[in-house]
Amino acid sequence: MPTLKDRLYEKIEEFRPRTRRLIKEYGDVVIDEVTIAQAIGGMRGVKSMVTDISYLDPNEGIRYRGYTLPETFEKLPKPPGAEMPYVESLFYLLLTGDIPNDSEVNDVVDEFSKRRIVPRYIYDVIDSFPCCSHPMTIFSTAILSMHRESFFTKKYNAGINKKDYWDPMFEDSLNLLAKLPEIATYIYAKLYRNGERIQSNPNLDFGGNFAHMMGIGAPYDDVARMHFIIHSDHESGNVSAHTGHLVASSLSDIYLSISAMINGLAGPLHGLASQSVLQWLHELVDRMGGENVTPSEAEVKQYVWETLNSGQVIPGFGHAVLRKTDPRYALQREFSLSHLKDDTLFKYVDILYKVVPPILMEQGKAKNPWPNVDAQSGVIQWHYGVREYDFYTVLFGIGRALGITTNIIWARALGYPLERPKSLTTSMLEKIAGIDKYGNKLSDKK
Repeated sequence: MPTLKDRLYEKIEEFRPRTRRLIKEYGDVVIDEVTIAQAIGGMRGVKSMVTDISYLDPNEGIRYRGYTLPETFEKLPKPPGAEMPYVESLFYLLLTGDIPNDSEVNDVVDEFSKRRIVPRYIYDVIDSFPCCSHPMTIFSTAILSMHRESFFTKKYNAGINKKDYWDPMFEDSLNLLAKLPEIATYIYAKLYRNGERIQSNPNLDFGGNFAHMMGIGAPYDDVARMHFIIHSDHESGNVSAHTGHLVASSLSDIYLSISAMINGLAGPLHGLASQSVLQWLHELVDRMGGENVTPSEAEVKQYVWETLNSGQVIPGFGHAVLRKTDPRYALQREFSLSHLKDDTLFKYVDILYKVVPPILMEQGKAKNPWPNVDAQSGVIQWHYGVREYDFYTVLFGIGRALGITTNIIWARALGYPLERPKSLTTSMLEKIAGIDKYGNKLSDKK
């Protein structure tokens, strides 16, 4: 049976002519136009990147290799007795575009298990941090410290052919991904469990072993699988994905690139949304009289209007691209209706799901009044005992590494170059707009 690496090599050889043809024969074809607002406003919406791993459709949400999220969860193989697919099966899909069979998934599970052992010095690095350190800082540093393990760096220094860059990048990616649950749970034990670490179980899959090391019973193994899969990729333009891709374009190895990705994810405008939602929900619960009180829809509506009228937003609602309910939210909602129906916070989430979108539509300011993934994810973690807000972004980072490593492997396989967009000065933009620095029309001066 061909291994994942064998299958990936076949896909790469099939794909390379397509990229070469586009560059050679159609390189001058215009894709998009750029406005001044886009240039100043973070390049939002500018079509200037390529990824075949995922696509964010405004109406259908994220597609992994062409499959919608419901299709992905339906088609991917699951561990015996599990509700959610193997994380390893999602990685296989992202790399190859193919839905793996049970045998192919088991091969990846075995590969991850063999590569899960973390070097002793990484534990020393983690232990060297003060107890009050942020888990994302520790997570990023631990990953960065493994740069010395890079197979790619060794091969590059030895003079490897460019067309083979993907091979050691693939090896580094599997080595890193396999260790992320070990590193993350060790950080959790250090910061929140008095250093009481739970050893990994090599007979468990990625999600199951993570739940085991967190010390949380079923169905948290399915929670872990679901969480890592839905957070794994979201096109290449978001901060974490773009940062990882950009750093890797300089031929930095996977450890340098994913550490940089983690640093981007740690920013409050990107990876902290789920904890912001949870904080707001707890404020709402307190306002309504505490956990033993279930408010009416009318009371929640009043609070939502008060929040909006004070100039604040309703966290967890709206999305820069999506124009319907985020399928990642819908998947978590379905899980919660099955497992968290009597949970106090979920009851609030359920009411908000019913009352917020009509209010936002009535207000008329939100392009998308529907809930996104962050409106639900923190509530599930809280229910199963993971109540340390700062750790939620680490969970996000584990999942996101799956998609970004895949993108980087393919970028090296297709020979994507160093990223180097061109900048303009503000004066140049003003000249293009036909004004001077005071806002006067240049034509008025003639």
